[in-house]
Amino acid sequence: MSELYVESPLAHRETPQGLSIELREITDRGMIDVRGSATDKKFMAAAKKVLGLDLPKAPRTSVSWGDVKALWLSIDQWLILCSRAKAVELVAALKAELGSVHSLIVDVSDMRAVLRLEGEGVREVLLKGSSLDLLSDDYAPGTVRRMRYAEIAALLHVVEDTVFDVYVFRSYADYAWDFILATARAPAKVSLFGAQSTPI
Repeated sequence: MSELYVESPLAHRETPQGLSIELREITDRGMIDVRGSATDKKFMAAAKKVLGLDLPKAPRTSVSWGDVKALWLSIDQWLILCSRAKAVELVAALKAELGSVHSLIVDVSDMRAVLRLEGEGVREVLLKGSSLDLLSDDYAPGTVRRMRYAEIAALLHVVEDTVFDVYVFRSYADYAWDFILATARAPAKVSLFGAQSTPI
């Protein structure tokens, strides 16, 4: 019997050199799509019992407990992050705990590629492909935002002030990787002035 073989969408790409930031693929990311009503107490309680955290209700936010993170995607949808190995276990536990509660639990670990951008100037690099004002206070660590990036659908997660994860559908992984390689080249680095003091 053949063994299950999992390969990340960017496994064939080499570690990039000559960039103004660090770029790599997160290959061991388990992802679970969870849908249900945030006003359903049974649904929220069951999710908390399995995940160990309250699913966030505030738009564009995220919460974490240990190695499990929950990203708010809409009023009735969350993306649960964990290790790939743990995703199967959590899916089974969620389905068992939710039982007949109106909900949907799907392992989508193979749906997206996760690109990790890290370093000073990462916001400026991302600005080259997005119309979001990533320099504003709206994008503090923990923020989650769906966006158009380089004209494709993407999901942005601000992990830390200078660490961003960009999620793109697997079929667009090479395109997104090449776009970042082009816009993050050291010679293409840009420095923005930001707020300036008023001369006396």
